Amino acid sequence: MASVNAVHDDDDDAAVDSINITPLVDVLMVVLVMFILTATAQVAGIQVDLPKASSSVSLSQPRTKAISINDAGQVFLDAYPVTLAELEDRLRTEKALNPDFPLIVRGDAAVQYQRVVEVLDLLRQLELSKVGLVTGKPNQG
Repeated sequence: MASVNAVHDDDDDAAVDSINITPLVDVLMVVLVMFILTATAQVAGIQVDLPKASSSVSLSQPRTKAISINDAGQVFLDAYPVTLAELEDRLRTEKALNPDFPLIVRGDAAVQYQRVVEVLDLLRQLELSKVGLVTGKPNQG
């Protein structure tokens, strides 16, 4: 009987002939989730046909907020559609965090002038003074 027990004791010391792939699957799932999150994090810009001006100044700064008005008169704050009331709330919040942040207004050339004036009037009411109007360069020729 001692020999039978010795055989079973040897089985415990036998080499493992299978690989545990659970940690590998976990790592691959984390990599896949990170890839999906970074691929969908890109924000598409709003297509706006800018009016032309002879000279345009670059107003790009890291904390610059962009207000876009498309040809249908819809207002966007940093590529997210907003109403004028939502725009006011978000700008008040931003002003509370950073009182001197710059703004740029991008109005489509085909948009009604009244819509742009409404946005500019809202900015004046909020006492935001660092406002720039974005224009394109005129066609030469």
